[in-house]
Amino acid sequence: MLPEIQATVKQPVVKNMMKALYFQFTAGVLPMYAVTFIGYWAYGSSTSTYLLNSVSGPLWVKALANISAFLQSVISLHIFASPTYEFMDTKYGIKGSPLALKNLLFRTVARGSYIAVSTLLSALLPFLGDFMSLTGAISTFPLTFILANHMYVVAMNDKLSPVQKLWHWLNVCFFGLMSLAAAIAAVRLIVVDSKNFHVFADV
Repeated sequence: MLPEIQATVKQPVVKNMMKALYFQFTAGVLPMYAVTFIGYWAYGSSTSTYLLNSVSGPLWVKALANISAFLQSVISLHIFASPTYEFMDTKYGIKGSPLALKNLLFRTVARGSYIAVSTLLSALLPFLGDFMSLTGAISTFPLTFILANHMYVVAMNDKLSPVQKLWHWLNVCFFGLMSLAAAIAAVRLIVVDSKNFHVFADV
């Protein structure tokens, strides 16, 4: 995501954005899949939802990995919460310098409260990873892979060759099936894990 954001800083924006996207979906995606497949190979299906719970090794390595995961989570939360922050700023008329005392106090309290409530709910809900899987299956998957391909086909319909159209429709169908399979798997996990339900189960 960071290369994509940085790509919009200098002109030409579209060209730089495309370079960033190509980088993100090639070299950028490799570490993510490496963790997924190597983790499954090493620990199997019995691994914890939070992979670092299953990792063994020196304490300092685990501590560093957990700190990195925490920082990444904080950054991701702020990025994905940006629309909420913008809504709060607009609703309560927060304008001008972000360092103005009124703005600083409001944003510290409002955003801090939002993060605190989100964190509490995350800790409170049992088997949160299962719910995250379900959310990803019914929202992230379709929005990222299905909708983007479909919108591109609709917008560029007259300019695409039959092979390009076929490629995008294959993406729509493939990721649609993946989304459905992921949703079914997530629901199954929720049903199985609900047998051991108690609040703060993952803490």
